Amino acid sequence: MTDAERARFDEILERVMDELPESVRAMTDEMPVIVEDVPDPTLLEQLSKEAGEPIAPDELCGLHTGIALTERSVQSPGDLPSEIRLFREGILAEAGGWESPGEDAEEVEDSIYEEIRITLLHEIGHQFGLDEQDLERLGYQ
Repeated sequence: MTDAERARFDEILERVMDELPESVRAMTDEMPVIVEDVPDPTLLEQLSKEAGEPIAPDELCGLHTGIALTERSVQSPGDLPSEIRLFREGILAEAGGWESPGEDAEEVEDSIYEEIRITLLHEIGHQFGLDEQDLERLGYQ
């Protein structure tokens, strides 16, 4: 991925975040959103073991780590804070990439925008204690 593609992706992400409802955007103020090209190999290996099958670097769009709000307890004050990781290459692969046959530049950017939005809301949903089935029912899968 080139620096120009990273900058373009990050501009779209900023637009997505700016357009979130204020109450949802406030969640991202309290929880870092970390953007990387792909997950690091150690994380990929760990997630592959948990899934019981290999996960390619461009298959993962996002990841929520930490304790969901619904699981927090005053008995565990030392838990690390939650964070969201977004992976550019996974999101781009899911959206069809920077250049999709038959689509103009605006349609391509709209597809990437929507995939970033879905991924970000999916991971924020995990922070609120939603599981994969809940998120699928809501259309954030």
